[in-house]
Amino acid sequence: MKDIRFQNGDMETKDFLRSGFIKAWDNQTAASSYARLEFPNTYYLAYRDLPEIIARHVRGTKAVDFGCGTGRSTRFARTLGFDTIGIDISRHMIKNALKIDPEGNYVLVSDGNYGHLGTGQFNLVLAIFTFDNIPGWKNRANILASLGNLLCISGKIIILCSTPELYTHEWASFTTSSFAENRKAKTGDIVHDIILDVEDKTPCDDIFWTGKDYQKLFSMAGLEIEAYYKPLGYDHEPYKWVNETEIAPWIIYVLKIQEI
Repeated sequence: MKDIRFQNGDMETKDFLRSGFIKAWDNQTAASSYARLEFPNTYYLAYRDLPEIIARHVRGTKAVDFGCGTGRSTRFARTLGFDTIGIDISRHMIKNALKIDPEGNYVLVSDGNYGHLGTGQFNLVLAIFTFDNIPGWKNRANILASLGNLLCISGKIIILCSTPELYTHEWASFTTSSFAENRKAKTGDIVHDIILDVEDKTPCDDIFWTGKDYQKLFSMAGLEIEAYYKPLGYDHEPYKWVNETEIAPWIIYVLKIQEI
């Protein structure tokens, strides 16, 4: 792949939707602050390689952006040529998305209820940062299975989420130094970080999940990993990297329907 740096693991066989007790994303102040966040610093690495990864794994142009928030990732998918529906459980996020992008297609949904969008009709389901904020094995598996039902036979779910290391290191866009308890976190625990790229410095509460347990979760939902990527920063990029050139803050999973 041209001009792309990542830790890659291809595997042959294998509103963020925000819960009520996680940071209150379903309020106008948080939604407005999040709407102004674009792709700076560590967030740049989340999006940098997605166009090439999507081009490598996805055929077709019908997409759902799961946990679309204020529509940033929905608009991103549209720039790649996808006819994209943004979905979220937050009324305030959807409201802000429509304010920013009045011509966009944004739909308020409830957890695991997506069949009305069109079963078996989509080539791509994109979930950027969403699973950092969804608690519970059963809840996650149900949501993933429901998203899988949206896919056509060759469709893919692409999930971008935090690595466990994000919560124990310092970054251009985040600080975790005040949260020593993060180092003892296990799958399902709440972990904390502070985003440095927005005015609101209130700590974010995320759900910690290990790579091993993500694999178990995908299997529970009838999905399997086609590939995964861990983007790293380049020294020549116009950002003041902290640990990004050596440690990946994000992991990108490419999932397909489990082969029987």
